[in-house]
Amino acid sequence: MRQAAIITVAALWTATYSTAAAADRVVTPSDKEDLAAIVEQAAPGDRIILRPGNYKGPVAIKKPTIVEGEPGAAILGTGNGTVVTIDAADVTLRGLEIRGSGSDLETMDSGVFATEAATGAVIENNLVAENLYGIYIHGAKDSITRANRIIGHKQGRLSEAGNGVTVWNAPGAKVLANDISYGRDGIATNASKRNVFSENRFHNLRFAIHYMYTNDSEIRGNVSIGNVVGYAIMFSNRLKIIDNVSDGDRDHGVLLNSANSSLVTGNIVRGHLQPESRWTTAGARESTEELPADDELPLSGGDVTGLRAGPEKCVFVYNANKNRIVGNEFNGCGIGIHFTAGSEGNTMSDNAFINNRNQVKYVGTRYLDWSQNGRGNYWSDNPAFDLDGDGVGDNAYRPNDLIDKVLWTSPQAKVLTTSPAVQFIRWAQAQFPALLPGGVVDRHPLMEPPAHAEVRQ
Repeated sequence: MRQAAIITVAALWTATYSTAAAADRVVTPSDKEDLAAIVEQAAPGDRIILRPGNYKGPVAIKKPTIVEGEPGAAILGTGNGTVVTIDAADVTLRGLEIRGSGSDLETMDSGVFATEAATGAVIENNLVAENLYGIYIHGAKDSITRANRIIGHKQGRLSEAGNGVTVWNAPGAKVLANDISYGRDGIATNASKRNVFSENRFHNLRFAIHYMYTNDSEIRGNVSIGNVVGYAIMFSNRLKIIDNVSDGDRDHGVLLNSANSSLVTGNIVRGHLQPESRWTTAGARESTEELPADDELPLSGGDVTGLRAGPEKCVFVYNANKNRIVGNEFNGCGIGIHFTAGSEGNTMSDNAFINNRNQVKYVGTRYLDWSQNGRGNYWSDNPAFDLDGDGVGDNAYRPNDLIDKVLWTSPQAKVLTTSPAVQFIRWAQAQFPALLPGGVVDRHPLMEPPAHAEVRQ
């Protein structure tokens, strides 16, 4: 008991002493000591306030410290290595402009690099620009990266660019309300868990969010505008992908590749007619052309010179199993949803498929019923009747027929689509649906878009 009392008193004394010792230090660019030395000499709990002006990096923060800048304060790297390294728990870095990292991908040169020791780090309200990696969360558990503006290099090869925010093996890390542009991926995560990526905005990137081997995490309320792919979710399980927007991305709005047991709901993928140059140049990184104001695609034919439907696929589901894809809007893409590679056990209901050139592409032989508990999905090209007025079509909806599958496997057969033989086959399938091969069927198609989709059109 006596030993426990001594330990308790010592702990209280240490905490009281540390609090009392904490102090503010205001630094100006004219100070004789450089910023790295000032940070190194700070006591745990100190707050270092940088007055407007430029400060020389690199800087390493190795004690629980607050480093914050007044408007106009900038830490500038030398073009080698990382500008600011956080290597202690409970560090806050805010209100600064951070530029000038090196360009070595192997050494992970970054504007801000948070190490495994940086548990609980807070990186907020900074402008992080012209660095290889913007912010690299390298094992920093429970860290928060919030309300930063992150701008990567606008020139150079995409394969040699870094990400806006990289999260590696950082359980509990959160990336919130950042504006991220240029570089390779907006947020890239690998080998992590229990992460939250929420309310971020992405543009001029390859992937807005790129998930690899990251489980039990949440992607909510993000906006991807004009990137190559919106949300690329790969080899990850038990995710919540909720209320995100993909607006005018090029290839896919949402990509699920070996992503299992996840909830995908409330998301909007909105397609546009886009300049063909987005497919013939290096992609979104070099694209400076604005999307056309009119985002409504022709349902068939009617190609517009110099423009092309994008995304090519609102959703691409590849070897992804036991997911609930419910309550989403897929609008104006080349293909609403491409479903392939043995994806099984997925629930598809209460989605709105609107003005996609092909609503569904499925080349399997199994029958898939895309309805649940008497409710299916809304299909803008479904000429259905609802004689009993219950809001559900009286007949099942089949988005594909045998001819569609022939065209997918043998595109050269398109020259025969207007022939009498093809028209007869399609008529026969409509009259005798039992003759249809396996495929997607919605036995309870909705007559109107679900409320969420109707509001967001």
